[in-house]
Amino acid sequence: MSERSRDLPRRSCLSTPGSSERFLAKAPTVAADMTFLDLEDAVAPNEKVAARAKVVEAIVKLDWDDRVLCVRVNAWDTSWTYEDVIEVVSGSGPRLDEIMLPKVQSAAEVVALDLLLTQIERNCGLPVGHVGIEAQIETARGLINVEEICAASPRLETIIFGPADFAASIEMPVLTGGVAIPEYPGDHFHYVFSKILMAGRANGLQVIDGPFLKVRDPDALREFSMRARMLGYDGKWALTPDQALILNEVFSPTQEQFDHAWDIVEAYRVATEDEHKGSVMFGDEMIDEASRKMATKFVTRGERAGLRRSA
Repeated sequence: MSERSRDLPRRSCLSTPGSSERFLAKAPTVAADMTFLDLEDAVAPNEKVAARAKVVEAIVKLDWDDRVLCVRVNAWDTSWTYEDVIEVVSGSGPRLDEIMLPKVQSAAEVVALDLLLTQIERNCGLPVGHVGIEAQIETARGLINVEEICAASPRLETIIFGPADFAASIEMPVLTGGVAIPEYPGDHFHYVFSKILMAGRANGLQVIDGPFLKVRDPDALREFSMRARMLGYDGKWALTPDQALILNEVFSPTQEQFDHAWDIVEAYRVATEDEHKGSVMFGDEMIDEASRKMATKFVTRGERAGLRRSA
């Protein structure tokens, strides 16, 4: 794993086509927590080889501030994967934080990428383990194996749900992935979300939702993103700068929530250390160790988002 990027926020994960010099140049100016330069679905087959050099040049020459910087390579069932990884990692130097592997179906695919990265790092003078891995769950087979996938490598930093390819994989009768389905009485992906979340959290990973494809409907994005946020997801893909701004807000505690969480942590510390109590009244609520754990997660998420406790 990349020690630099593992715990950085990923509220908004900006997708950038690796074949477009215009979009590559603009990407560092977008207020996203994480940017991934895409060699997979966003790049036409006859542009994939040429896009590698454009991606490397963008990583080396552009000012990326301290965001998480990632490249999505093509899946192992294509003819491009190993050369994607070798050319990008060899040419990008230490600024590249992660490689994203799409359509992961088994733990073996993650292990194969880990082994290849180790050889490249040794040959390029990078610390072994410097490049982290993000794994995408986009098929029925990948979901069945998600527990083993999440435990497959210490390089893993995030697990990501890809709704469009997943819908195709299970033959869901929809033509737009990653949006609400009014005809379904509930959340059609609730089981999938929960299964991926449990596997990710059990292995200390951040868990990310995929794209919302109706890019001109910000209100729908805000509403739809809250379902992942309330389950406990860390962030979601952004396809535009405007989407990134909305996601930064949705996946951050409010200042009021952040301050309240700090107050709970502090009240429980006083109760246990000074008063030798295991639980204590906090306003009209009884708080205990479980309360402290919930509040601490809010504090951690808020601090990752740049919040500071009010005076």
